[in-house]
Parts: sequence; structure tokens; C-alpha cells
Amino acid sequence: MNGSKLSINQACAIGATFLGLLSIMTVTAAFVFTRNPAIVWLGLLYILLVFICAVLFVAFLRRKLVLFSDRLCETIDNMLDGASAPPQVYEEENLFYKINHQLVRLYEVMRENRESVAKERADLQELISDISHQVKTPIANLQMVNATLLEQSVTEEKRQEFLQASSSQLEKLDFLMQAMVKTSRLETGVISLDRKTQPIYDTLAAALGGILLNAEKKAIHVNVECPSDVLLAHDKKWTGEALFNILDNAVKYTPAGGTIRVSVQSWELYVKIDITDSGKGIAESRQGMIFKRFYREEEVHDVEGIGIGLYLAREIISMQDGYIKVTSALGRGSTFSVFLPRG
Repeated sequence: MNGSKLSINQACAIGATFLGLLSIMTVTAAFVFTRNPAIVWLGLLYILLVFICAVLFVAFLRRKLVLFSDRLCETIDNMLDGASAPPQVYEEENLFYKINHQLVRLYEVMRENRESVAKERADLQELISDISHQVKTPIANLQMVNATLLEQSVTEEKRQEFLQASSSQLEKLDFLMQAMVKTSRLETGVISLDRKTQPIYDTLAAALGGILLNAEKKAIHVNVECPSDVLLAHDKKWTGEALFNILDNAVKYTPAGGTIRVSVQSWELYVKIDITDSGKGIAESRQGMIFKRFYREEEVHDVEGIGIGLYLAREIISMQDGYIKVTSALGRGSTFSVFLPRG
């Protein structure tokens, strides 16, 4: 008989038969050599006690194996369906406990991976939906302009006007794609921020350089208070990107002739950068939503933008262990406070 095909019950039965035959042979041999019935009876009693102990031990072991197999099957079922956590086994440190403990750990890892995959899938679906929504309008406009130029005879002046409109929509698509590339590279960890201790003055100056032209077009006065000796551990390129996005929003939503004030304060643990504008302000109920990707308030859809600047700014600052705080009220402007740790 192939030993690998024996069941536990069959193995126990064969073992009991072998021990029984061995015991009979031993008692018979003792009687033959001694001719003393007392020794035979003592031998039989001893064998009986050993047999009873063996039966009890095998029964106990079999019960433990059955319980363990039931727990194992239940744990595996839970791991497969993910409906509930596997049962915890609280007992002495033994082999069954160790195996069950490792299975529980494996289950937790699998559940976390399952939740992570589900979240990534939901985020991807949301991202695709957002991108689809954002590109729909400029693509529709480009199709309309192209159809008009192909199907209708227009004057040179009108043709130039259509081409300028087409160029504007292409720029919007290009800006959207660049913003999405930056966001995805940050979120997926393709880009790791290189934090170096350097003056925040230079970083802020680079960010301000990107918005001064638009501010001058709207006659917006920009006031900056930043000590040149404030040192901060930060990534100059990406921190400048975050500050530029906040400043760019301030210029967009501040009316002509308004003011933007930028101030830098050096604290013991943080450097605080306040960007205050005299724009329309943000309702308190919406202040938690403005950092969502592609979020834009209904009443500002006539202003150029795709609603990703503040989202990107928050991601960059958060990756440097900082945070952004908003203080605003309708009709009273807004203050975006950027906190970055010094070390």
C-alpha cells in the first residue's frame, strides 16, 4: 500500500494492530520464559494502560487536527471572499497558533492590497471622467472652428479670429496635459522632491516672476515682504510651482486695480507664507472643496483655468510635510497660508 495515500484513520488502525500483535507476542514470550501468571497479568495491565493512553492521545490529537483544519478552511474562505476578518485564536504558543497567526497576517495583507487596488481603480475612473469632462469643451470648440473654416467662405479677418480662437483652445489642452503629467508624476512617485536648505526668497521671486505680467495687465498692485535671510529646507522647483499656482489664482480672481500682498514669517518650527488677495472671496462651505482636482465654482467658469492649480499646490506642499490653510469670506478676499517645516 502506498503510504502517501493512507488516511489518518487507516494509519491509526494499522499502528494499533501492530502494537496489539507486538504486545501479545511480548506477553506470550514472558509467560514461556517465566511460567509466572502474575507477570503475564501485570504485562497485560501495563499494555492495557499504554493502549488506553495511546487511544486518548490519538483522539486528542485528531480533535486538534480537525479543529485546526476547520479554522484553516474558514480562514481561507474569508481570504477568498473578503467578507469578514478571519477568527483570532487566543491560546498557548504552539504550532497551530503560529500557523493560524501567519494566515491572519496574510489575510490582512491581502485585504489591504484588495482595498488599495479598489481605491486605485476608483481614482483612475474618476481621473478618466475628469479628463474627459475637461477636454470635451476645447475639442468641441476646435471641431466647430475647423468645420466652419472648411465648409464656409469667410473673410480674412474672420479667418484670423477663428485661428486665434483655435490657438487658445490648443493652449488650454496643452496646459491641461502638462498639469496632468505633473500631477501623475508626483502621485506615482516618479518624481521625488529634493529638499535642500536654501533661501525661500529666491523661490518666491521665481514664482512671482510668472504672474507679474498678468498682474500689470489688470493693474493689480503686488506687495511683497520677504526677508532675504530666511532659510528653508525645500525643493526650489516644485515649491515655486506650488506658490505660482496660488499666486496665479490670486491674479485671476482679483478684479482690476486690486491688491495682492505676500508676506513671509519665520517661526521656530515652520516658515509661513501668506498670499492675500482682494478678490471675491470663498464661501466657508466651499473652502474644503477648492483643493479637489478640477474643482471650479460655477460663477467663475468664465475665468480661464481648469481647476487643478490648487490641487497640485497642496500635493507639493504635503509631500514636504507642510500644509495649506485658507482664510476667506465672500466679498473680503482670501488668504492662503503655506506652512513648510524648517528642517
